[in-house]
Amino acid sequence: MKTTRSILLVLPLVLGACVADDAGSAEGVSFEPVADVGQLMVTILEPAADFYWDAVGTIIDFSGTLEIAPSSDEEWELVRNAAYVMAESGNLLMMEGRGANDEAWRAMSLAMVQVGRLAIEAAEAKNTDAVFDAGAEVYAVCSACHATYALETIPPSELPGN
Repeated sequence: MKTTRSILLVLPLVLGACVADDAGSAEGVSFEPVADVGQLMVTILEPAADFYWDAVGTIIDFSGTLEIAPSSDEEWELVRNAAYVMAESGNLLMMEGRGANDEAWRAMSLAMVQVGRLAIEAAEAKNTDAVFDAGAEVYAVCSACHATYALETIPPSELPGN
């Protein structure tokens, strides 16, 4: 099951690479978005980010301390795959017909690609502290974008002035 999930996450990347030339250009290729930005967030980016954020952490309660971390190569691979999905989602957000057609949208989408790369590196290093820190960077990029383009998605307690 895990292998199937990994294949399904990587397949779109492989297919995309097949249509691009050596310079990464897709000239002459027509991309056809299926999901709008909201659907892309709910079905692709958010589940990957949630998986990544939940991969490492510490819970301290009356029962004691519980450290959360991947415990096998397969679990680390799933964390890495989620990071790839986040990184490539930045590219999906820049597809024509998605999101705002302005420089701020492009900059925030590119920021998702960059923090996604950071998240990939942390997962590949199997470094729980780096995964935690990369998760914070991902959250910062998501929050900045939502504060600009999707204010209604930010909890009232996180709005400026609260």
